[in-house]
Amino acid sequence: MLTVSEFGVYLGKHSERLVIRKGGETVEEYPLVDLEQVLVTCPGVSISSDLIRECCERGIAITFLSYSGKPYAKLVSPALTATVQTRRDQISAYNDSRGVCVAKAIAGGKLKNQANLLRYFAKYRKHSNVDTFELISNAALQIMQLAEQVGALSGGDADSVRTAILNLEGRGGALYWNGVRAILGDKAEFEKREHRGSIDPINSILNYGYGILHSQVWSAVILAGLEPFAGFIHVDRPGRPSLVLDMMEEFRQPVVDRALLAAIGRGFKIEMEMPEEGEEARLSQTTRQEVASRVLERLDSKVTYERKKWTLKSVIQMQCRRLATFLRREGEYKPFVSGW
Repeated sequence: MLTVSEFGVYLGKHSERLVIRKGGETVEEYPLVDLEQVLVTCPGVSISSDLIRECCERGIAITFLSYSGKPYAKLVSPALTATVQTRRDQISAYNDSRGVCVAKAIAGGKLKNQANLLRYFAKYRKHSNVDTFELISNAALQIMQLAEQVGALSGGDADSVRTAILNLEGRGGALYWNGVRAILGDKAEFEKREHRGSIDPINSILNYGYGILHSQVWSAVILAGLEPFAGFIHVDRPGRPSLVLDMMEEFRQPVVDRALLAAIGRGFKIEMEMPEEGEEARLSQTTRQEVASRVLERLDSKVTYERKKWTLKSVIQMQCRRLATFLRREGEYKPFVSGW
């Protein structure tokens, strides 16, 4: 994935390469064959129609993020969304037991990943800070118990279990973020988890990291032939890619949270910029670049999946394909649960 975060640059195509120019001078070139996605994270970037066409023909998505990490546009070839049968099965699955299975799997996987990430960071405090170790370990245990409750839910369709799932997820989230606060300790101030519009540094880098993950998951959903706007847990709303948000749940902790919490533990300093009048508070360009680098590095790291080693970005794609297979009644769906 190529991240473009500098105001005033021009993206064009020369031969088989993507070219970045500024002030008429070429500053960088990237072979198109090596690119999977282009991420534009600042305003003032120009893109040639030749490059857009070439990226679409090669299946290279171009995604645009706001300063806060919110995706607001994505350019992909319409041919990538041309599969029909998977979408038909996806829509019908919402109203039968398949929808229940998917919702429970995703929610259960998220809770287990929250617990495992807390355990991952707790093990380094077992001897150095016993009180923190016990607090985090206890939170992880309670979250695993909530995951078991999710697994025990029953219903005839996704709607019948959604309220119970959201309740259990909410309880798990409270425990998880309390554990994160303990992990951060005096490294950074963190009161509570806030989503869009947050101006505190920790929530800002998390939101920015989730924006990058959002882009990766959206591309995987499309390549698997799924409908991004028809989810099983997140409520349908105009313009909300509910399935993308659903599929992100399994990967927030192993991709974004682990990368950024580890960076803070190693001394990563978060810089904020003073916004202009009417603008939202934002991370500095240096911090945005560092967050993107950490998250992308984590996406390229290898984990165990189906008893083999795969990069996390490959696991995301395989999970989306596994979901498509399950919705077509051709296989089973199990959530991705990261080790610790």
